[in-house]
Amino acid sequence: MNTRRTLLLVASHSVVAATGFAAGIYALPILIAPPVPSAEELKAASSEVQFTGMFKRDLKDSDALHWGEGVVSIAPKAISLAGRLAPGPDYKLYLSPEFVETEADFNRLKSRMARVGDVKTFENFVVPIPDGIEPARYTAVVVWCETFAQFITAAKYR
Repeated sequence: MNTRRTLLLVASHSVVAATGFAAGIYALPILIAPPVPSAEELKAASSEVQFTGMFKRDLKDSDALHWGEGVVSIAPKAISLAGRLAPGPDYKLYLSPEFVETEADFNRLKSRMARVGDVKTFENFVVPIPDGIEPARYTAVVVWCETFAQFITAAKYR
């Protein structure tokens, strides 16, 4: 085989491998996601709602791959979403003392935020609030991708 053909084969195979890897990162969270909460589970989680907010697609650091939309309900024992999130790995839910819509804002405030828990579904979710976290002490809820340090979405509720 000549050198040119070898380089062309290596380059084409590298592109295919990189594309497959990227598709796997995107598809794996969708494939392993648990079932979405039912309407009854959402209703039960939001039965004692203290605050509500809206995830919107048009935030500064939201884009075609990182977004959320829907109504977020904050109750004393759980935070729930009736809506959708862009699929992705390792999403975490935080309560923030200030509304954020950029990665820089998130990183600036992270030490003052409360990490509530993992978001494992991309259409509707219910995340229990751990003991000791009081939602009334915060003003916004944020979805963040820990693995890639990527802002997904946020909503102001107070």
